[in-house]
Amino acid sequence: MSRKAALVADVVVVLVFATVGRASHEEGLTLLGVARTAWPFLVGTAAGLGWAAYAHDDPRTIKVGVRVWLLTLIVGMVLRRLTDAGTAASFVVVATVVLGVLFLGWRLVARVRRWTRPFRRS
Repeated sequence: MSRKAALVADVVVVLVFATVGRASHEEGLTLLGVARTAWPFLVGTAAGLGWAAYAHDDPRTIKVGVRVWLLTLIVGMVLRRLTDAGTAASFVVVATVVLGVLFLGWRLVARVRRWTRPFRRS
């Protein structure tokens, strides 16, 4: 997986989180609705990925995954709180777990795939 693909994967994580969350609460799956739910978390994701770029860290690593996860969660919740979008304790717990599983999960799968890739001769 390339670095660009890793960045796209992180954005997809947030969009999946927002889409599934809206669907599970029957809030309607419109593009605008998903964007309203996702934007605070995408700001946090951008902060985490920006930090990784500044530090010249590989965005595919677990270390960066933890950083992106926590910044996505914290920045997302702060922005939601500031915009009166809701930060119920149960939502914070679910967001923490789901975002953690998704951000770290794709990185672990990619790592295992790299390790188990068959040796290729040139």
